[in-house]
Order: sequence, then structure tokens, then C-alpha cells
Amino acid sequence: MSDREMSEDEGLEEEAARSSTVSAMPSALAPADLLRTVADPALTEDFALALLKRADLPPEVIEQLAKNTNALKTRKVKIALASHPKTPRHVSVPLARQFYTFDLMKVALSSTVPADVKVAVDDVLISRLKTVTVGERLTLARRASGRVAAALLLDVETIGTTITDAKIVARETRVMRAALENPRLTETLVINSVLRPAASAVLVYAVAQHTKWSCRREIRAALLRTAHLSLARALEFSREIPGPLLHEVLAASHLPAQIKDQLLRESQASSPPASC
Repeated sequence: MSDREMSEDEGLEEEAARSSTVSAMPSALAPADLLRTVADPALTEDFALALLKRADLPPEVIEQLAKNTNALKTRKVKIALASHPKTPRHVSVPLARQFYTFDLMKVALSSTVPADVKVAVDDVLISRLKTVTVGERLTLARRASGRVAAALLLDVETIGTTITDAKIVARETRVMRAALENPRLTETLVINSVLRPAASAVLVYAVAQHTKWSCRREIRAALLRTAHLSLARALEFSREIPGPLLHEVLAASHLPAQIKDQLLRESQASSPPASC
């Protein structure tokens, strides 16, 4: 056998050995073998995905996999890597910045992603909201995290100073109305949104008319602190707030002075007389 033939045979043996390692079941590999495997340029997408299904994958293996540029050429591997519970934040967050809008949403909603990484991914997504289409914002409003939905409450296509027509609200606030229906949106997030300086009359009107949110006492108190609540709604909401608390709420309110004065008069008139 010639030297050339021996060299070719050795090459085939090495390739067979490498293929055998890469095709082995991920669960059967020892940590040292895992490190060699994830560093292998021949690592396949299927094997990488199977490997990333292991919740007990050591962080050092994940870090080594993140350095395998060939393995990270596929979108599925990137998402699986960013979504793994053991992936270090300094790996997952920069990786997430490369994702498309709905891939970011998928990572942020994954049950395996650590809470601090979800917040960071949400922040990336929120920073892009003004650059995505209305259709994409509508989908995010319905399906994304509560934080993203809350950010979209401030997404108003046309902001008016006085809102009295429900048809105008329905036409101009499709994204906002979809966000109000998001099942992940919480009372605290709604309150924080209506109290933001960027909150519009449209948002206050929409929340004040909403069948779910307008019934919450804390939200009613928050709406009374805004500058945009109508007199009719302000009177309705103030009636269930005890006098001392109403004074406190109105002291921090941006409502016009004449509305605040009328609310206080109504409160005093409905209060029972003091006993002797």
C-alpha cells in the first residue's frame, strides 16, 4: 500500500470517528466529549438542537457552542441557544439583538429563559417598535409580553387633545386597543402607562371606557390623576373613593381645576354629617 493510499485511509478513519461522535446521542456524551463535539465545525443543526434540549447542559459547553460559527449559521440554533436556561446573559442578549421581531417575541415568552434575560430581550423589542409595520405591532400587541403590550399602549396613530367620539378612537387606536386585550397585560402596567407623561387623551379615554380595566379601583384612581379624564367619568369614578383618599388623589391630579373643584363639592355633599 502506498503512502498516498495510507494517508487517504487515515483521513477516512478520522472522518468516520468524527461523524460517529457527532451522531452520538447527546445524553450519552461525557462533559469532555461534549466540549469537543460542540467545537467541531462539522456539528450539524439537528445535533446542536438535540443537544440544546438538555436542561442540564453545562454552561462551559454552551459557551463553546456559541463560539462555533458554523453551527450558529442557522436561525433555529441561535434561537435555541438564546432560549436555553443555562446560557450566560453575555451570550444570549447579544445573540438576541440579531433576531427578527417575532423571534425576539418567541425568546421573551419562552418558559426556559431567565427573567433578567427576558427583560433585556423585551427592551430590544421595545426599542424597535417604531421601525416595524402596523401589522407587526398589532401581532405584538396581541401576543407579546405584558411589558411590550404596555409600551404599545402609547402607540397612537393620531393623538387628539379631546376625545368624545368612540368611532374616532376605534379607527385611530387599533394597536392600543389590541394591547388592552393582551392576556399578559397587568393592572400595574396599565396604571404605569396612563400615568406616563407620554400618555395621550386617547389612551385615557380607551382605558376609562374599557369593560375590564375601567372597573378596577386602582386604575380609576390613576385615571383621576391624569389631565384627560372627562367630567362624566371623573364624577363616576370619584363616587366610590372615600373623601380623604379623594383629596389625596386630586392633590396629585392634572385634571383642570374646575373639574377637581366639582369633584370635591360632590364628595362633600354626599358625605354623611358629622355626629355631635
